Amino acid sequence: MIAKRLNIPDKIFWRLLICGGIIIIIILAGIVPLSRYNAGLDNDIKKMQSQIEEQKNLKSLHAMLVKNMEKKNSLALPNPRRTAMPRQEANRFQDAFRKIADISGLKTMSIVPELAALTGSSNQLLHTAVVKGDFNNFRKMLINLGDLPYLERIEEINVQQAADAMEFRIRLLIALGN
Repeated sequence: MIAKRLNIPDKIFWRLLICGGIIIIIILAGIVPLSRYNAGLDNDIKKMQSQIEEQKNLKSLHAMLVKNMEKKNSLALPNPRRTAMPRQEANRFQDAFRKIADISGLKTMSIVPELAALTGSSNQLLHTAVVKGDFNNFRKMLINLGDLPYLERIEEINVQQAADAMEFRIRLLIALGN
């Protein structure tokens, strides 16, 4: 047999054969599954890295969408809950109107309440205001007027071109309470 050809004693040959078998069993039972497990982990790591890259790309997209949503909210027109102004404070509207016109870049020429329209039981007071300025500033003023909770409606807007600027005549109705 092989042990006699190699000139190895039988006892040592069997020990070498058993040790070699144990080494082969260890390789087959331990190292091969471990290398497959490591290859699986490498695949998992690659998947995780691609997901991380995808999340990084989505983060910038998310930030852009949030920024756009903030812009949309800032472009939304004001729509406060409507309330009535106490009768004693009705003159406060004139100051608020002048302030809004100034902020909008318009010059207030006049703002006059029409007391003839105010009867004892009326819950509304009509004001006629005249402002001068640019049309874009007038638009800003209308948007800012929408912020007043006691402004019931705008009854009339009359626009005329003057020599130095456009003149806007507005009839505003405010709600009065007790």
